[in-house]
Amino acid sequence: MASENSYLDYSSRNDRLSGGARRIPIETPAGSFYVWTKRVGNNPKLKVLLLHGGPGANHAYFEAVDSYFPASGIEYYYYDQLGSIFSDQPNEPSLWEIDRFVDEVEQVRYALGLDRDNFVLLGHSWGGILAIEYALAHQDHLRGLVISNMMASAPAYTAYAEQVLMPQMDQDALSEIKAIEAAGDIDNPRYMELLIPHFYEYHTLRMPAAEWPDPVQRGFDHINQQIYVSMQGPSELGMSADAKLAAWDRVNDLEKIMVPTLVIGARYDTMDPAHMEMMSERLPRGHYLYCPNGSHMALYDDQQTYFAGLVDFLRQLPS
Repeated sequence: MASENSYLDYSSRNDRLSGGARRIPIETPAGSFYVWTKRVGNNPKLKVLLLHGGPGANHAYFEAVDSYFPASGIEYYYYDQLGSIFSDQPNEPSLWEIDRFVDEVEQVRYALGLDRDNFVLLGHSWGGILAIEYALAHQDHLRGLVISNMMASAPAYTAYAEQVLMPQMDQDALSEIKAIEAAGDIDNPRYMELLIPHFYEYHTLRMPAAEWPDPVQRGFDHINQQIYVSMQGPSELGMSADAKLAAWDRVNDLEKIMVPTLVIGARYDTMDPAHMEMMSERLPRGHYLYCPNGSHMALYDDQQTYFAGLVDFLRQLPS
């Protein structure tokens, strides 16, 4: 990882934009790039950095926090990870590695002046993987951690999809979905025609896709497929065996994370809520928030439960 002195070398190149937005220079093994952030609010004691999912999605769907965090006096930062729509998008496959993303988050943290007296990291989905990895490497900079709708084991996630979620699906539709994936034809419009009514509307966001809120639509419309496919794989039903994240498992390392941590799970999630409750029990200072009406996007389809529990956790963090 680059030293903090090398971050200072880039300080004169920081591109400050209007409305709290800021482009932050990031040093990588493949060169220097910029990532986009935007600050909302002002609270020197409580600052939340939002890590979006994907991998390769973007910050847009986190706009749900606008209805809750400002009224609670919480300062927060939108952030498009490298490769995402508002940030630089280098065509460099070597950059799509967990350790490289962790180093990126650390550089963003330093550039924004966040530290253990105020810094909370909130990761949703893939962002939850990144949040866990960041905490294992840099928890000395954290005041708190939130792992939202993400299990601590990719193999367990894939097993849950295969053993629990897939048997619940229309089996004819599932067979056609698998055939399309096996043929490497996921760009075929038929793929989404099947996934949306048979999977997404049950486990991703529990409302008709035509009614999905604009921030969610924008988040899904601009996914960097190069990043997504290399790390998650082409399948939407669990991780592919050859994906970079396929063997990722940190269950036995959760006990090393000593900062207060909230794990958020939901009944209809693509992730196993029982596994996420187990995570909260293994974390030395873990808490669990269960969204009984929510799915993977519980911040929308069980919004009151999600944000009431999240805001309460943030307000009660020890100083």
